[in-house]
Amino acid sequence: MNLPLNFASLPENSHIFAENHILLIIMKSFPLNNLVLLLALSACSSPVSKDCILRYDEPASHFIEAFVLGNGTMGATVYGDPFKERISLNDITLWSGEPFDSYADTLAADEALQPVREALAREDYRTADRLAHRLQGSNSNRYMPMGNVRLDFIMPSGKDSAVVDYRRFLNLGNGVADISYVLDGERFDREAFVSCPDGVLVVRLQSGSKGALNFDVSFDSRLPFTSENGEGCVLFNGYAPYNKDYQYDESRGIHFTTALAVRSSDGEVSVSDGKISLRDGSAAELIVSEATSFNGFDKDPVLDGRDNKKEALDKMSSALSRSYKSLLSRHIEDFTNLSGRVELTLDPDAGSPDMPTDQRLLAYSKGAEDPGLEALYFQFGRYLMISASRTWGVPMNLQGLWNENYQAPWRSNYTVNINTEENYWPTEVLGLSELHWPLLSFLSNLKANGAGSARSYWNAGGWMCAHNSDIWAMTNPVGEQVESPEWSNWPMGGAWLSTHLWEHYLYTVDRDYLADYAYPIMRDAARFCLDILVDDGKGNLITSPATSPENHFITDDGFNGCLAYGTTADLAIIRECAGNARDAARVLGIDGDFQTEIDSVLDRLYPYQIGRKGNLQEWYYDWEDADPHHRHQSHLVGLYPGRHINADLCPDLAEAARRSLELRDGWSTGWSTGWRINLWSRLYDGEKAYQIYRMLLRYVDDGKHWGGGTYPNLLDAHPPFQIDGNFGGCSGVAEMLLQSHIPADVCGDAGDVSRGDEFCIDILPALPSAWPEGSFRGFRARGGYELDCEWSAGRPERVSVKSLRDGVCTLRSRTPLQPDGKASSRAVLSVDNAGGWHIVRFRTRAGSTARFTAL
Repeated sequence: MNLPLNFASLPENSHIFAENHILLIIMKSFPLNNLVLLLALSACSSPVSKDCILRYDEPASHFIEAFVLGNGTMGATVYGDPFKERISLNDITLWSGEPFDSYADTLAADEALQPVREALAREDYRTADRLAHRLQGSNSNRYMPMGNVRLDFIMPSGKDSAVVDYRRFLNLGNGVADISYVLDGERFDREAFVSCPDGVLVVRLQSGSKGALNFDVSFDSRLPFTSENGEGCVLFNGYAPYNKDYQYDESRGIHFTTALAVRSSDGEVSVSDGKISLRDGSAAELIVSEATSFNGFDKDPVLDGRDNKKEALDKMSSALSRSYKSLLSRHIEDFTNLSGRVELTLDPDAGSPDMPTDQRLLAYSKGAEDPGLEALYFQFGRYLMISASRTWGVPMNLQGLWNENYQAPWRSNYTVNINTEENYWPTEVLGLSELHWPLLSFLSNLKANGAGSARSYWNAGGWMCAHNSDIWAMTNPVGEQVESPEWSNWPMGGAWLSTHLWEHYLYTVDRDYLADYAYPIMRDAARFCLDILVDDGKGNLITSPATSPENHFITDDGFNGCLAYGTTADLAIIRECAGNARDAARVLGIDGDFQTEIDSVLDRLYPYQIGRKGNLQEWYYDWEDADPHHRHQSHLVGLYPGRHINADLCPDLAEAARRSLELRDGWSTGWSTGWRINLWSRLYDGEKAYQIYRMLLRYVDDGKHWGGGTYPNLLDAHPPFQIDGNFGGCSGVAEMLLQSHIPADVCGDAGDVSRGDEFCIDILPALPSAWPEGSFRGFRARGGYELDCEWSAGRPERVSVKSLRDGVCTLRSRTPLQPDGKASSRAVLSVDNAGGWHIVRFRTRAGSTARFTAL
């Protein structure tokens, strides 16, 4: 696809949304008619089944029970209280801090890198650990909550009135929450959504009769703010701390504006002292807009910031000019254009779709069979992606978009040793490719800052990002020179993140994107990897110093440490990052010398080792783990999400990876459990993947349980809440049902990816026996394919493969398939059986669909 722009030139915080089946990026600093067309989307609206609705029979008392709504920038958490409603607000660009200086400590590597390496070379791990603190920089900034909108309802009979027939729904298909109840014999209804096209939160409130609807609306925040009356609304102007230590100065830091307005066709609306009141109405609409002054990772948010007050007022004015029907229809059209692309049905006759979701989850945790709930959780992951990932240059954080805490867990930052990556695993395979762009576009910011960090802390070229980042694209090793190297001294975040650029190419096969945007970032991430390698004294290349994220080893003499050399995780990520950069150069036909250098380095990397327990070694030596069930399984990154370990081409390594997973078995955090589903799926073990999926859906109603699970509102329990587990579980379901590869990965091809015309697709590669029948529609595969599949008795019955490009596709299934129809028969090039797979190889044409049925 020829893109009519340079991606790097797009302004920060542009907004991505779909309208009329077209992907648009709205330049938020430009008029709305200044649109850039990126990608045509297929029409995909579809009715929503019962298993795409969350339902409850009482209000939420805590965040883990509430509904989360969002448009990718604005987040709203809705509780549904009949008397005192609280809607907490977030803006994905509201962080502490100011632009990051990647050259703040240019002497770190010169003073400490070689002494650390020398200590490690003589196996003095304790000294190396101490010296490595000099190679640490500042910690990240913090994602801040904006505040709360509060609705206090005035009831004639007071709070002692009994609420009956209470119902609360969230429609995952259209992103609309509904709340309904009867109080004093009067029916009250609320409808809430956060619109991407109009950039506002809308709450529609109705009562059964005139005069029954009475309420006051106010705003509060933990951040400093003032209020003022605007035209038809009330404005609240505030600001975040200008650093991670919660220091405030009105002349510094990101500023924000929240605007509230109430309109009613029959009630009396008044404004007083920052509060809006409605009296004697039967219907009203609350509209909330917000904006911040964040204007880019390298822009001072005050001196060069956006006009947050004007932007909030402009959005409010625009929304007030539209009817409620128009606001709702525009929101639903946009949302369903994304949500309706994929369907999943797992035994529609099983489960309890009419049961309240929290009760349903609890019953499932006690052993009930409920394939519908399993499909609902899958669709909830897609819902969260649509609601949270739409802001250019600002990816989802640890809490996605929704954080109510002034001191958020782990600063609600970007933790890039797994969590940020896991957030985006489902985007391509589940038809949300454009929602990958908030992360992909963020990588150009990291590249800009990461060059200074690479030079300052590693004396290396290219660019790096360490354990954490934030909205300012911080890239230095964290730790403040006092924290444990187990997380602080890990430098491979940029290399891992860069693999997402290659994944986007493999799904879209867009050479212009690869040449103009992705490859320069991939190339320089690989350059950093090549530059930090050292010889281990035996002719192998290794990293030193090195960690395996957040894990500890025990040496043969009993030392418990975390800093070593030649860790498997480091080398696996380098294999992925450098290999991808080489393959990208081959596709583009450029940088031959660089390709040769990478090939030479990959040949010399310290090879994988199989330990005495039959496991894939995590460390250079066959050491014991301090925690055998540790949540991280970073040494398996080459299995998933990587591509260089697979059961077809390297069964010994795959079996060692299996043994490592067996040793790691047991309860773990939500995100780790989600990762393990994908790992078992790559080993084609659907039974184990499904067992882990059930563990992920364990009911958790507080933060006291050790190990992960799922909260009553289906958000992931780390605990506490982190969103990554939702996405890991979502992508894990996809991996059980569909996998795709370039030929060199599994299909025995010579592996010349520069051809770019042939890809391999596996149908139901890890289907568990618990799902004997079902169907999916709209899954994507590498190579530019869209697939539908129906199966029964564990066998695919009908498969269709729609191609977006000309090429050759290899379709693999455990049971034989035959072409359905003359056109599909003519496209078949060969039929074969190998390694337990039935293999059909066929030619594709752009826009055509090949169909197959069970033989």
